[in-house]
Amino acid sequence: MNIIIPRNNNSEMLLYLWKIIDLPFLSSFDLLFTISYDFFFLPPDRALSFISSCITDQLLIKDNEQNLKLSPALENRLKNWQKKRTNDIIDKINDYKSITHLKNEIKTGLTTNFNNLIKSFIDVETLNRAAAISNSSYKLNEVDTKKGIIKSKVAGSKEESYLIEIDITNKFIRHDCHDFETRRATSKKFCKHLIKLFLLLKDKNEDIAVYFLNKILENIDDWDFLT
Repeated sequence: MNIIIPRNNNSEMLLYLWKIIDLPFLSSFDLLFTISYDFFFLPPDRALSFISSCITDQLLIKDNEQNLKLSPALENRLKNWQKKRTNDIIDKINDYKSITHLKNEIKTGLTTNFNNLIKSFIDVETLNRAAAISNSSYKLNEVDTKKGIIKSKVAGSKEESYLIEIDITNKFIRHDCHDFETRRATSKKFCKHLIKLFLLLKDKNEDIAVYFLNKILENIDDWDFLT
C-alpha cells in the first residue's frame, strides 16, 4: 500500500482511508473520530468538511440506518485492491518458501541442473532480497529459446521500470538497476532482479531457465554484463 496520503483528491483519499478501516460502514461520528483522532489525518473541522463533500459528491452514501459506506464504484475498486493484495501476499509467501527451499538444497549439496547453474551467480544476501519482489512486478515481453532472447521489464523504486535484456547470440546481459550497475555487472553476478527473473522462469518452465543459465555460464568469459 502506498503510504503517501492523496489529500488533494477526495475519492482517492476516501479509498485510502477505507483500505485501513476495512469495515462495511461507519457512523458519521465514528468516521470523523477515526480520521481526526485515530489516524490524525485531518483536524475535526476539516474532517467534517471532507465527509460532507464526499456525501455531496456521492462518494459516500447513507444506508437505512444513516451509516456511511462507500459508493458502489469505490466499493468495487476496494474489492479489486483487496483481491490483488491477497494474491500478492500469497505470492510473497510462496516466494519465501521457494527461496528457502533453494537455499537449503544448495546448502545441503542437493544437486539439480538449475541449482548447479544459479549458484554460480548468487549470494545469500541477494537471494533473500529477491524474495521481496512480487511476481506482478515483472512483465515478460519476450522469452524465446530459438532466438536466444529474454526481454523483461521490472517495476522498481524509480518511476520508470527497469529493463532486462539477455541475448545468447551476442552474449550480453543488459540491466539498469543501481546494484547491477555499481556492483554485480563487474563481477558478472546477478542482482535481485535477475535472480527473481530466473526463479519465475523456473516456475513457468525449468528447462527454459536451465537452457539460458547454461548458455551464459558455459562461455561466461565471453559475455558482457552491460548497464
